[in-house]
Amino acid sequence: MQNALFIGVSSQVALQRELDVIANNMANVSTTGFKGRNARFQEYLMPVASADSFQARDRRVSYVIDQGTTLDLAQGAIEQTGNPLHVALRGEAFLTVQTPQGLRYTRNGAFELDARGNLVTSDGHAVQGEAGAITLGPQETGVAIGPDGTISTSLGVRGRIRLVTFANPQQLKNEGANLYSATAQPQPAGIAGRLESGALERSNIRPVVEMTRLMDVNRSYTMVSSMISRLDDMRGTAIRRLADVA
Repeated sequence: MQNALFIGVSSQVALQRELDVIANNMANVSTTGFKGRNARFQEYLMPVASADSFQARDRRVSYVIDQGTTLDLAQGAIEQTGNPLHVALRGEAFLTVQTPQGLRYTRNGAFELDARGNLVTSDGHAVQGEAGAITLGPQETGVAIGPDGTISTSLGVRGRIRLVTFANPQQLKNEGANLYSATAQPQPAGIAGRLESGALERSNIRPVVEMTRLMDVNRSYTMVSSMISRLDDMRGTAIRRLADVA
């Protein structure tokens, strides 16, 4: 009976984790360039939790282990905005930005110019080019961003946006504000990432799918809670009957 309770608790912990992941996905349905995550679980067979001494041997006890989350790199919908400073990323590349914590990576292509003419994201992080930050003068007009990230104005080519990829993007860590950090060294994106000017990549979250997952998780959690409650009642009944016999 104790094993059943432990299994139920491990399931509830895993379901709570999945609920947190779904909630975060739903909260970022409208976040530009957001990539959803999926909870990942693994069955763990307890090697010593068995009762082989009984005539009818018990099955091995199987617990649920939280194996973290996986990053869904599926392409989000491309929405035309007509803003020449907006770019939508196609492929698995990431934009490089400078933050107070160091270099970070994002899919947020909603660029703008700050008061000093620096190209920044909508959160104010400086967009990095191959030679560092990209700055445009007040006299420059006709800003255009090419598919490879080349930025041109009335004064000619002004730089190229740094696009990078990772050998294992699943190792990227969410830092909040639609940013990722990486322990591995990024590589130049090359043809693995292209930009579409005058457009934005929307979140790849599908609300209907997430709502379905949410209902499934709630249903499973309720079933496990009910099972634990019944087991607790059975244990209480067994204790009372043993007391009566004694």
